[in-house]
Amino acid sequence: MKNILILSLIGIAILSCSNNNDNKNSTNCDFATIISAQQYENAPSDQLNINSLEINGNCLKINFSSGGCSGDTWVLKLIDSENILESSPPQRNLRLSLKNEELCEAYITKELTFDISNLEVDGNKVLLNLINSDKNILYEY
Repeated sequence: MKNILILSLIGIAILSCSNNNDNKNSTNCDFATIISAQQYENAPSDQLNINSLEINGNCLKINFSSGGCSGDTWVLKLIDSENILESSPPQRNLRLSLKNEELCEAYITKELTFDISNLEVDGNKVLLNLINSDKNILYEY
């Protein structure tokens, strides 16, 4: 029985370490970006401040702050409106949704990354507008 357990664990470890360098869209981002007009309109919108944006490959890094205790219970989503604005370059509107039920007075800053590869449009770039901030960033692919 002990040998079966060890072999099972080795098999799981090998499968979870498979190397997929050929997959252009594989990312090491923390979260996926959601494309949903319904969630864009209705997802929680607790107060937050977006401090900075940075793109590294297909990951959008968002540095943001909000009030709370530790931020460990926060629920965050990056949501696209599903609309592509026809301009040069094309534009997409996104919203960083925060559900924050922490009732402490600390001001916490966090940094998370979101896979934005599903936001690509025809051409080789799109301007991403974060509507709950004054920031936008050009995504080139």
